[in-house]
This record gives sequence, C-alpha cells and structure tokens, in this order.
Amino acid sequence: MLGTRQEGAPRPSVGGAYAWYVLGVLFIVYVFNFVDRQILSILAQDIKAGLGLGDAQIGFLYGTAFAIFYALFGIPLGRLADSWYRVRLIALGLTVWSGMTTLSGFASSYGQLAGARIGVGIGEASASPAAYSLLGDYFPRERRALALAIYSAGLFTGAGLALPLGGWAAHTWTQHFPLPNAPLGLAGWQAAFLAVGIPGLLLALWVITLREPPRGLADGVLTPARRPGAWREFALEVAAILPPFTLWSVSRYAGALRTNLGLLVLIGAGAAVLAGVTGDRLQWYAVGLGAYAVSSWVQKLRATDRPTFELLWGTPAVLYALVAFAGITFVTYSLSFWTAPYAIRTFGLRSDVAGLMIGVPSAFSAAIGCVAGGRLSDVWRRRDPRGRIFACGFAIVLPPLLTLLAVTTADVHMLYVYAALSALTANMWLGSGAAAIQDSVLPRMRGTAAATLFIATSLGLAVGPYFAGRVSALTGSLRIGILAIFVVSPLAFFMLWRASRTLPAAEAGKETRARAAGEQTPP
Repeated sequence: MLGTRQEGAPRPSVGGAYAWYVLGVLFIVYVFNFVDRQILSILAQDIKAGLGLGDAQIGFLYGTAFAIFYALFGIPLGRLADSWYRVRLIALGLTVWSGMTTLSGFASSYGQLAGARIGVGIGEASASPAAYSLLGDYFPRERRALALAIYSAGLFTGAGLALPLGGWAAHTWTQHFPLPNAPLGLAGWQAAFLAVGIPGLLLALWVITLREPPRGLADGVLTPARRPGAWREFALEVAAILPPFTLWSVSRYAGALRTNLGLLVLIGAGAAVLAGVTGDRLQWYAVGLGAYAVSSWVQKLRATDRPTFELLWGTPAVLYALVAFAGITFVTYSLSFWTAPYAIRTFGLRSDVAGLMIGVPSAFSAAIGCVAGGRLSDVWRRRDPRGRIFACGFAIVLPPLLTLLAVTTADVHMLYVYAALSALTANMWLGSGAAAIQDSVLPRMRGTAAATLFIATSLGLAVGPYFAGRVSALTGSLRIGILAIFVVSPLAFFMLWRASRTLPAAEAGKETRARAAGEQTPP
C-alpha cells in the first residue's frame, strides 16, 4: 500500500540532493497554485460576455467565492498538516483544486463557476501549511529561510505566468476553434481553464511519489509522520467553523453557546441587509458565513488556548495591525485582478498581449517589492521597534498615486510602467507585516498567528475585488471602480498608526501576559 511504501522507504537526508529535489517539486506546485487562482483575471472579459455577468459578479468569482473557503479551510487543513502525511495532503489538495479548475472549463452558468471556484479555494488551502512543514524537516535551520524563500517565489512566478498563459490559451483556441463549431462547444476561456487544470492532475501523480520524512528530522527530534486520530481532530476543527456544527462545537464550553447564537443573529441580519440593498445575495451571505465561522473559531480558541487568544485577538495593538493589513490587501488584490481587464477595455488589447505586458512585469515587480520591504523592515527595526510597522506604510501611501497615473494615462506603455510600480509598492508590506504579527506571540503560537493573518488578508480578497466591480457596475466606469478601492486607505493608515504606538509595548510584555493567561511552559 502507499502508506507502507512511504514509511518503508529509505530515510531521506537533511539538506541533501533529495531535499532540493523535493523543494523543486513543491515550487512547481506553488506555481500551479497561483496560476489556477489568478487566471480568472485575464479571462474576466470573456467570461463576462460568455455568461452575461456583471463586474460585481466577476469580482465575487475571483475574490469572495475563493477567499472565504480558502481562509476557513486553511485553519483545519493547517492543523491536519501537523498530524497526517503531508505528501498525501498536498497531492490530495492539488487533485481537488486542479480538478475544480478543470470543471471550471465546463461551467455554463454563474452558479456552476462559483461552485468550482469554491472548490479551488478549499483545495489550495492545503498546500502551503503542509509544504512549510515538509521543508522544515528536509532543511537544517541555517538553510530553512532560503528554502522557504525559494518556495514562496512560486507565488510570484505563478502570478506572472497566469495572465500570459491564460490569455494565450484563450486567444489561440478562439482563433483555431471559433464558436459554434468548437470541440465540445467550448469557448476560449473554457479551454484556458482546461489548459491549466489538467496538467495539475498529472502533477499530483508526481507529488505522491515524494518520500515523507519523519517529523523533526532536521532538528533531531523524531516523531511519527501520522498521529492517531488525525482525521477525527480534523473533523472537530471543521465543526468549529462550519454551521450548524459550530453550535455543537461551542456548546461544550460554558456560556459560549448564547454568545454564538447572538453573533449568528447579528451577522445574519447584517448580511441580509447588505444582500437586500445590493441584490448580491451570494456575495454577502458568503461574507456572513465567513464572519460567523471565524467568530466561532475564535470562541473555541479562547476556550481551549487562552494564552494564544490573549496575545492575538485579546491584544488591541495586534487587532489594529490586522485591520490595516486587511485594508492593504483590499487594495492589492483589487489591483492585481482589475488592471488587466481595464487595459483590455480601454486600449482594445488582446488578452494574450495584456497578459504578457501586465502580468509578467507586475509579478516581477511584486517580488522585488516583497523582498525590499522585508529587508527595509529588518534594518528599520534594528533602529526603532516600530520599524516593521513603518515599513508597511509604504504599501498604503504610494499605490494611490501610481494607480491614478495608471488609469488616467492615454499611453498604454506608461500604463505598463505604472502598473508594475504599483505592484512593487503595494507588496512591500508582506514580509514586514507577517514578521510583526509573529514577533507578537510566543514560538508555539506562530502557526495560529499565521492563520490569524491569513484571515485578515482573505477578508481583503473577499471584499476588495467585488467592491471595485460593484462600483464599476453602478457608475459604468471601471476606472472609477478601481480608484474607489482607495476609500479604505485612510482607515488602514490610521490603524497602522495606532499599531505603531502600541505594538512595541505589546511585544515586550507578551511573556508576562501569556503567563497571566495561564501559559504553563517557560517562554
């Protein structure tokens, strides 16, 4: 059997040739992860025409349908990666999201495409937690950061390939197989989904051949790859975030059920009002589901791990930073999605040309911005404990001007330049923001801290692209829709300022507050 073969395989060496081979395979997996996630941007115009959708619905498909379930399932799947075979989990997740991307190619309605995007989000949530854990075992501490940096570069590589690859596939298919005589009646945008989804299914067969290392291999503290009851624990984690199981989950803790029911009524009423006002029921019911699920998970965290709850959700300074980061990603995801459709509509570009001229430079610039922001953060923090927060400020202050220049220029070549510069500055917060949250907790809490940051950024993805599309639909101008996203910038800047005033003190006192909340192990 597969499990016996993996467990009986020769033990891999730490940092050797096989470790680099595993890193290479996981890098390719992460590339596919972001190609499948981002390809919708370059196909948006064709999907809109083919399915008769509006910009708000397109924004929902890219942001909300994906982000809500990506964030929610990221929590239990991250925990499963700590207790089950990571190689199998990555292969299983890759099969799910590639299969759902392939099914997107056969979607003939808004509902079908939304369901497929939800599946993509759930499948992709499995990749990084398990990959981080694997690489932590395959590489020694002194090379771990390099290995994780190389793996993370797959994000920008995938984002850079998604637009030109999707544009080329859609354009080439349409040229050679125009409707209504195309094979299987598929339009170009549908063929593009198949072109990136089917290879992912084949990649999963490659991934499953990787050897599962013992946990703690690189640190010399060996533990079994699988913990008994792993899937039972996973089911309990899912029950903590998905209604109606959430009611059973919180009922085990004194007084939690009443609070949970109150939150359910409050969030449900808010979602119903927004759905009634906008007419976008799927959007606001999905956001409401996400808000309620996160609230239920936080209740469980408070009851089962009070020290972690206090250092994250019970610390105002951390909450200020999280709100600021959600505002930044509200802008960043909106720009990464809507810039290509704007160029296609405004300058009449073909999708393959727009994908190449916007996707590749912007992805390259985003990678530079991410690295430069992280480096600036480290240097600044050595001089000032607020340095990480200050470095994040560039991602709020600089993109509005660059975006304004991009959507008002009459020269398409200048649009390419401004879009790339905007991507560079908008991504300067990534490393420094993540480090600021990690600095605020104890080492054993870092996984939960990452999940908490994950929730904040997913909120930006869930609302930002939809908001831009909604404003575009109301005004008849995508330019106005794109510029409207900066309505959140003053709030994000204010929250970042509040965090800069309070986060250093919160970080300095984290051990004392953790012990006061019941932390038993020495920090």
